[in-house]
Amino acid sequence: MTDPTRPEGGSELVWARPAPALRPLVDLYSGYRMPAGEPGTHMGVPGGHLTFLLCLDGVVDVLRTPDPDRSPGSYRGMVGGLHDRPAVIGTGPAQTGLQLRLTWLGARTLLGTPASALAGDVVGLGDLLGRRGDVLVERLAGAPSWASRFALLDAALTRLAADARRPDPRPEVARAWDRLAQTGGTLRIEELAQEIGWSRRHLGLRFRDEVGLSPKAAARVIRFERACDLLRRPTRPALADTAAVCGYADQAHLARDFRELAGLTATEWLAERPDG
Repeated sequence: MTDPTRPEGGSELVWARPAPALRPLVDLYSGYRMPAGEPGTHMGVPGGHLTFLLCLDGVVDVLRTPDPDRSPGSYRGMVGGLHDRPAVIGTGPAQTGLQLRLTWLGARTLLGTPASALAGDVVGLGDLLGRRGDVLVERLAGAPSWASRFALLDAALTRLAADARRPDPRPEVARAWDRLAQTGGTLRIEELAQEIGWSRRHLGLRFRDEVGLSPKAAARVIRFERACDLLRRPTRPALADTAAVCGYADQAHLARDFRELAGLTATEWLAERPDG
């Protein structure tokens, strides 16, 4: 089921859920069309999902990756790993594309690499999927509608999942992530370690080996993503209410996360997204 919106200014945003069997791997599809505008930048903020982006026309210009030691670049297809610093994306040229919210398990299953290998980085799709990535972008660009593009994605990702040959992650790591997600990132890490049956140090090492973030950093970006999702809603709650619902100590705590994780104030971040 899709939820299309056609905001003013010629932009377009369409949401869809993947096929049920894919949802442990990909949480959400979104299709977008942006008209040309003045040159500028957009902050790619952290969250609890990897970003899988496919440009149907134009390219994504990554001016600064979350990890300053990684190189910038321009991509028609790319995957951005989990991170706890913002990326800087160039804007201005018109662009049409698809963005997928990829789970850490989806990175391992669909791309053949643990999420830790992508953490803080942006990697071209060809480096991960080879020619299959280029073919997917071309087929999506030639599809006549968003519905047909989403159906193509379902089919292509189902084939990738069926071809997966990587071993399953440690069940303790999977359970730890699930508990952080279930609690919106509010579960104390000491309590999480006790539930898993590992020491906090051992949990931290094994979790980072698979995901690329520490459990504490993962909890923080999961909570922040939830706050951002609430603020994107048409019936946007007040910042103080958002902070309370998402488990922040107060609005100032949420404001600090916006400065440190997004590189912007909440007001500036919202102004970047007048279309929702």
